[in-house]
Amino acid sequence: MTIPESGAADAAPGRDRPVETRKPLGYGLFAVLVVTYLAIIQGGGMLMKALVDVGDDPMTTTKGVVITMVIPLGVALAFVYGAAAVLGRLRPVMRDDRPVSRWVVVVPVIFVVCILLAIDYGVLSEKSGGYIIVLLLATQLVGWGEEGMFRGLGVTTLREHGLTEGKVALWSSLIFGVVHLSNAFGRGANAIPQALIVSLAGYFFYLTRRRAGTNAVNSVIHGLFDFSLLTGTAILVDQGAYLGSLAGILAYAVTGVVLLIRRHHIEPNRV
Repeated sequence: MTIPESGAADAAPGRDRPVETRKPLGYGLFAVLVVTYLAIIQGGGMLMKALVDVGDDPMTTTKGVVITMVIPLGVALAFVYGAAAVLGRLRPVMRDDRPVSRWVVVVPVIFVVCILLAIDYGVLSEKSGGYIIVLLLATQLVGWGEEGMFRGLGVTTLREHGLTEGKVALWSSLIFGVVHLSNAFGRGANAIPQALIVSLAGYFFYLTRRRAGTNAVNSVIHGLFDFSLLTGTAILVDQGAYLGSLAGILAYAVTGVVLLIRRHHIEPNRV
């Protein structure tokens, strides 16, 4: 779809404008937004660690989660939605007008079931209620921030440049995976397989966004998925492996198989 430029200069800055009357968001500008978002998270986390003593295992304490996650992620979240508002993209970031077939609801359903299976309830029972609330908040900040940036601004940018939905799904998911290579600073080569897995997750969240018609559902599920994985791996000192964490892998496997089988019936006009 060709997007005419007329009318964009006359609209008030910061207000949502119809797609037909605004210039497409430039790829370069989107890249700057992504880099800034990552810098806030990575740099903010390191800065907070340098300023406040949170011990060797910050994820195991309420204070540690607040300092290393909630604060930098909260700033990053404000940046994402602040940028969307200033650029007049808040509405398309939050709402999706490209529906998919009804059966695609199985994607978020599979993830919710696997989240419930992956949560280590035994370990959580050893933590305080305050800690659980703070961890939930931190992971929701991850979900809303990443979904706002990549399924929100990313998808909106690609659509404004006239890409087909197939290419929007592909490139938004690949970009989502590639940016997670920034985790190589802390995880080394382990960031590579993570980036590949994250690309798949990006596609699943993209379909969830389209099925729900909003960016809220995929944001909440994204955050809960991260919460479930953290409960089974990182919230106790010297925490052992939790068998239920395999449900996270199951979510990818089952969803991938279903979508592979039904790949020609995702779009409504192909039902």
